[in-house]
Amino acid sequence: MAQQKQKRGPLQFLQFGVIGFANAGIDIGTLNLLLIFFHTDDRMLLLLYNTIAYSLAVANSYFWNASITFKRSAKGNNRQRILFIIQGLVSLGVSNLVFLGTNELLDYTAVPNWLRYNIAKGLAMFLSFLASFFMVKYFVFKDFGNRFIKEEN
Repeated sequence: MAQQKQKRGPLQFLQFGVIGFANAGIDIGTLNLLLIFFHTDDRMLLLLYNTIAYSLAVANSYFWNASITFKRSAKGNNRQRILFIIQGLVSLGVSNLVFLGTNELLDYTAVPNWLRYNIAKGLAMFLSFLASFFMVKYFVFKDFGNRFIKEEN
């Protein structure tokens, strides 16, 4: 049983990564569409655009990860939904902090705005992806019930 859990880890990370790649397309695509149609350099609007883009990607992530990556432990109950929302908010915080921080740092360089926003978004996506994976795996879709049953036996 322990070997099976170890084998699932890399496969889960790969599945999460493939879904994450699709989410990245949604995330960065939405941000760039918003910037094309409603260009701004205002930090609060950039924060709003990043939040909208990230939220769409997280909604997609929940659907696919609950259906594929963590289907054995995804019960679709209120507890898991609430925990997923909490991890989504934490990951959104990571994404927003990294996006704004990197954008601010790159503002002192000669990097054009569109490239600066996309570099900042790429780094934000990567770090929030890592945070999200570990929170989803060990916090949201953790099968607490089976763990307690095994300990009793």
